Amino acid sequence: MRPTSRPTGSAVRSKSISERKQTFATRQRSILLSPRRHNCMKTMFRTLLALLVGAQLAGCAALVVGGAVATGVAVHDRRSVGTVIDDNVLEVRVRNALFSDERFDQSTRIKVNAHNGWVLMAGEAGTPELVERATELASDVDGVLRLFNELAPLERVGFSQAGNDRLVSGRVTTSFTRIRDLPGFDPTRIKVTTTRGIVYLQGLVTEAEAEAAVEQARAVRGVERVITMFEFKNGSA
Repeated sequence: MRPTSRPTGSAVRSKSISERKQTFATRQRSILLSPRRHNCMKTMFRTLLALLVGAQLAGCAALVVGGAVATGVAVHDRRSVGTVIDDNVLEVRVRNALFSDERFDQSTRIKVNAHNGWVLMAGEAGTPELVERATELASDVDGVLRLFNELAPLERVGFSQAGNDRLVSGRVTTSFTRIRDLPGFDPTRIKVTTTRGIVYLQGLVTEAEAEAAVEQARAVRGVERVITMFEFKNGSA
C-alpha cells in the first residue's frame, strides 16, 4: 500500500496563516460594507462637524446662553426680563470702558455689578488717580443711572483674600435663607459682593427686607462691614 503523504509542520502553519489572512480580509470587507457601521461613521462625522461649527459660533452661543440665564433669573426678580438683560449688558460695557485704559491691568481687581442701572464698582484700583479715572470712565457709559465707586487705592489682594471674599459672599447669600418671617421674601433678589471682608448688598427690596438682610449679613463670620445700595420698592433709596 502506498503510504499517505502528510504536509510538513511548516506547510500546516503556512496554510493556517493564509487562511487567517483570508478570513481577516473577508471580515474587513464585511465591516467596510456594513450599512450599520457606515451609518455610525456618518454620525461621527456629523458630530465632529457640529463641534467645529460650534467652536466658531462660541461668541454667539455665549450671548444666547447669557440671555437664557437672565430670563431664568428674572422669574424671581422684581426687575423685568428686559431690565435684567440690560443690567448684564451694562456690566460688560462698564468693564470694557475701564479696561480700555491700559493702566487697569492685572495689578488691579475691579468687580462690577449693576442693578436697575445702579452700578457698583468694588475692589482695588492701585492708586487714588485710578480710582478717580474709574469714575470718569464708568460715568460716561450709556445706561449708568447711578454710580457707586467703592474702589480702594490699594494693590490687588492675593489669592487667599480673594478666596475668602468668595467664601464670605456664599455665606451671606446662604444666611438670607433664614429669613422666613417676611411673606414673599426671595433671597435671590439681593446681590452680594465682597471685597476684603466688606460686603455690599444691592437689590430692589422693601425696608423690612433690607433690615433683615443687613442683620443676617452682619452675623456672618468673616464680614468686616456691610454697606447697602438698596433701591426700595416705594422709589426711595
